[in-house]
Amino acid sequence: MSEAWTSRWRWAVLALLFASTTLNYLDRAILGVLLPVIRQDIPIDAKTNGWITASFQIAYTIGALGCGWLLDRHGSKIGMALMVAIWSGAAALHAFATAPLQFGAWRAVLGLAEAGNFPAAAKAAGEWFAPKERAFAIGVFNAGTTAASVLGPPALIALQKSIGWQACFVLVGALGALWLVAWWRWFWTPAQPTTPGLVPAAPPLGRILRRREAWGYGIAKFFTDPAWWFLLFWLPLYFKDVRQLPLEQVGWALSAVYLMAGLGAVSGGWASGRLMGAGWPRGRARKTVMLGCVLLMPAAGFGAIVEEPLAAIALVSVAAFGHQAWATNLFTTATDVFPGNEVGRVGGFGGMMGGGAGVIFSALVPGYLVGRFGYQPLFVGMAAFYLVAWLAVDRLMGNLEPRAT
Repeated sequence: MSEAWTSRWRWAVLALLFASTTLNYLDRAILGVLLPVIRQDIPIDAKTNGWITASFQIAYTIGALGCGWLLDRHGSKIGMALMVAIWSGAAALHAFATAPLQFGAWRAVLGLAEAGNFPAAAKAAGEWFAPKERAFAIGVFNAGTTAASVLGPPALIALQKSIGWQACFVLVGALGALWLVAWWRWFWTPAQPTTPGLVPAAPPLGRILRRREAWGYGIAKFFTDPAWWFLLFWLPLYFKDVRQLPLEQVGWALSAVYLMAGLGAVSGGWASGRLMGAGWPRGRARKTVMLGCVLLMPAAGFGAIVEEPLAAIALVSVAAFGHQAWATNLFTTATDVFPGNEVGRVGGFGGMMGGGAGVIFSALVPGYLVGRFGYQPLFVGMAAFYLVAWLAVDRLMGNLEPRAT
């Protein structure tokens, strides 16, 4: 197979990664989108929703390291296929839940498997794309969160009126099965990956975690992942319960927010790649773009304070843009620094850190605080976490140049 043909095929691989990320987020977002309708059949208040969300987050935290090990041990193709099969089955089985406990159980299975999507996609992007292109590629598949979040809410809200909320869960599970067929037929790992230092043997996890770069990545995930989880799980209820938007307007408001998030994902990757192309060192380029994202995040706090709903949607959209531009570059730092046979577990470690923080700050804490103090303290508080995360990247991950094994 010619090198030119293989180079062109990487865009087909990127399309598969974009599709897996879209399904990943559609499966996890559907409960939040349809919850106002589900609550008509099953009693789920804010505290109960907090525990259901926590079941996903706890399982996601546990599953992150396991999925990372699976990817480094068996490779991107097998690892991703197993994870998508499990999470698609779990998504479909939500249709048969008749009580909050059952929702919690299936959310846990979903979280166990979904934890591996981003480490797997980042690992595959590192295998197929050179460093200057890698952040853009990661931004493209990360924009799959937007495809799910922009198209998903209005589509699901419309579909549930004709086929019911149960059938919506079955439908998203079936889409995962179709993706599996395409992945198994069309994906392979290049014979000579572009990730520096890729070797067959993987060092023990303990050795990886003795490196300060791994902790810089993990701490950054700990402080910034919960903000995105919070928007994903609670924003539909915020627009419905606090802003008093009709359900159809909630769907379009979410689409506007997540469209900006997708633009941020692609723009963040493009910006750091453009700076590198202009001769900036890798670390300076990535960290400059990430600092710009930090400065955008207080918009979320202002969005919770303003009275006009359209202004609130606009300000939350700015913060969503900033978060996804940040996330694209943060994902890329793991592929920049670590060799390919460690990226899965480093990504899993970051997912574990982010998932653990998500249990606290996007599940349990909101479940108790929303009913007492409203949403404002949560929007304001989470914006401050990004500066701490940036300092962790700056101090612990250094110049983001590749490490030897």
